[in-house]
Amino acid sequence: MARTAGAPRTARKARKTRKGKGLTPPRLTPRDVLHVGSAGLRSRPMRVFLSALGIAIGIATMIAVVGVSASSQAKLLRELDKLGTNMLVATPGQSMFAGQDTKLPKEAPGMISRIEGVESVGTTGDVPVSVRRSENIPKEETGGIALKAARDDLLTTLRARMGSGTWLNAATGGYPSVVLGNVSAARLGITAPGQQVFVGGQYFTVIGILDAIPLAPEIERSALVGWDAAQRLLGFDGHPTAVYERSSDARVAAVRDLIARTANPQTPSAVSVTDPSAALQAKAATEGAFSTLLLGLGGIALLVGGVGVANTMIISVLERRHEIGLRRSLGATKGQVRIQFVTESLLLSGLGGLAGLALGATATALYAHAGDLPWVVPLWSLTGGFASTLAIGTLAGLYPATRAARLSPTLALQTA
Repeated sequence: MARTAGAPRTARKARKTRKGKGLTPPRLTPRDVLHVGSAGLRSRPMRVFLSALGIAIGIATMIAVVGVSASSQAKLLRELDKLGTNMLVATPGQSMFAGQDTKLPKEAPGMISRIEGVESVGTTGDVPVSVRRSENIPKEETGGIALKAARDDLLTTLRARMGSGTWLNAATGGYPSVVLGNVSAARLGITAPGQQVFVGGQYFTVIGILDAIPLAPEIERSALVGWDAAQRLLGFDGHPTAVYERSSDARVAAVRDLIARTANPQTPSAVSVTDPSAALQAKAATEGAFSTLLLGLGGIALLVGGVGVANTMIISVLERRHEIGLRRSLGATKGQVRIQFVTESLLLSGLGGLAGLALGATATALYAHAGDLPWVVPLWSLTGGFASTLAIGTLAGLYPATRAARLSPTLALQTA
């Protein structure tokens, strides 16, 4: 009886097992998923192009904004590396008494040069004399050009270069010769050494023209004469008005604390110490501040592109109801239908993302070439941009895919 009773149960179990195996849907391989997911894209190339274009514009905008900002920042950092961030400038500070001018002691340059870590010192002193192209020009028309007495080591300390001609030396610094900054030369109409300018009632011969000096723009707008010539020919009092010093990178902070007390031990408060590279460092640090707004606009364009992808997928579901119903009636599960349309959305967004990466990198390269900048496109912007397109593609395809999976096979075939 036990054997008779157990046989039907075994038979029923076997039939149930065979029935379960017969209803198990075939599993889709990655190749199958890619094939069914790209079928809709291959059949509607123009719609794919227009939908992917929105994604491409958003990604291209974001990559270009980040790339242009990074390229500009790289140029500033490269310029800072070349000019150095280890230069400090000591100038007369504010007097404790209103209306009283302060001066640096004549011994200040030598005293600063003896600070531990200081490598070089350059000095200038203001000379209250006008610089004009000729004696026929009124004294009031100075063109904003300042006359300064300069020591021989100023060029080395500033790491400046001569655009043409030569720098002041022990020989020329004692005679009526002058070196012009690039801006002052342009304002005076001096194009080459050998020409003359009218300084303090006599003509000085231009022996050189400086290149641009980003860390010392005041020198670019000045005419520089030798220290001895300024005292002997122009009545210069010998007090420095700017002492430029270069120190080792490790000693910059320590030297900064000592300069004022060393330059003027009696009244250190009358000495102002500045870092001319601070402006460039701040500019490099804030280069991307304005880019945040543009980056946000690029993100909005990317979201608009995602909405376009979602709209395209919804229309695709409506147009392919017969296909969905047929696949469901042949055994495709709801999950397989969802995977098909999510894959199609991912492919559509991925194509737009790749096109946007290429467009953004190309736009950055063109801008960098036109502005003589290094071409820099951060890797994180490329990977992050492409990842965002895939994320948007997934989100944009979820609703259409769920809607397609919920379609009844009978109704889908009936209303097709």
